[in-house]
Amino acid sequence: MKRSIAIAAGIVVVLAVALTVLDRSPLRSLLTFRQVDDYPLYVMHLYGDYHFDNWLETGTQADAAVPFGPRPTAERWACTCFSAFGQPGQSILGRNFDWYTHPTLLLFTHPRHGYDSVSMVDISYLGFDTDEPSWSDRLRLLDAPYWPFDGLNERGLAVGMMAVPSAQAGNDSGKVTIDSLAAIRLLLDKAQSVDEALSLLGKYNIDWASGPPLHYLIADARGNSAVVEFVDGEMKVLRSERPWQVATNFVLSGYSPERARLQCDRYATAYETLEQAQGRLSQDEAMALLADVSQPSTIWSVVYDMKSGQIAVAMGHDYVQVHRFELGMKKE
Repeated sequence: MKRSIAIAAGIVVVLAVALTVLDRSPLRSLLTFRQVDDYPLYVMHLYGDYHFDNWLETGTQADAAVPFGPRPTAERWACTCFSAFGQPGQSILGRNFDWYTHPTLLLFTHPRHGYDSVSMVDISYLGFDTDEPSWSDRLRLLDAPYWPFDGLNERGLAVGMMAVPSAQAGNDSGKVTIDSLAAIRLLLDKAQSVDEALSLLGKYNIDWASGPPLHYLIADARGNSAVVEFVDGEMKVLRSERPWQVATNFVLSGYSPERARLQCDRYATAYETLEQAQGRLSQDEAMALLADVSQPSTIWSVVYDMKSGQIAVAMGHDYVQVHRFELGMKKE
């Protein structure tokens, strides 16, 4: 009997060690990789440490910039992002990403020292094409957390980026420099409100060397929203005074809402729709608005509900087949 008990205890110890090793192993993450749309769209959960805190200590290195790919032509430079808070019980961030036809990953991250989050990643910048990646190639997906194009975290903070003709960020020698997509990872991992996000961004220089200049729309579940731009070496913050906000591909600083609507048809359409609804858009209505302002180059349309953690994704203008996911939200 004692021997049987000892053997059973030994098996339990071995299993516990094995589970611990698996939990820390990249294999656990890679085993979650699956294809959900022929575009293609993949989904993966990444568990454990991707060493972002260590990376933040030094940030972007001059010899480590990764090319962002070809500069967009006018018809492809057409992203649209909006927030909407008027619908009771919902806080929406909607976003079209317009670019070249590239494979996409919906990435759930579960860091030990940050908030759980979900983000959309164009994995062509990790070397993938539209063919399903081999097992050996999938190891590159472990770098996907550094390439978020938009996303939502478990505290209800959401962010999207859009290319703009120009952005001049400061270059403070006393600050660490991070690249423009890692800035999104910073916010998803570390910020639970717009105010916290703005404070974090102010602590870093933003580098555009690996891609086009950007501005960001940041929103939270409390109903706050702000567009962040970089003009003449300063970070400009345009807070929304209404229960909605819109940004496309021009610098908003210096424009009134009326003048801004003259700069871009997509901006005007989104703004007028949100104004008429006073920001009262359901998730399905938000996706319908994204369809209205989509372009031939729209890769994905995504709707994040910052209260419920629900995510809706449409790939390549297929607004009939909308994929739905959920991020577990952590209440205060």
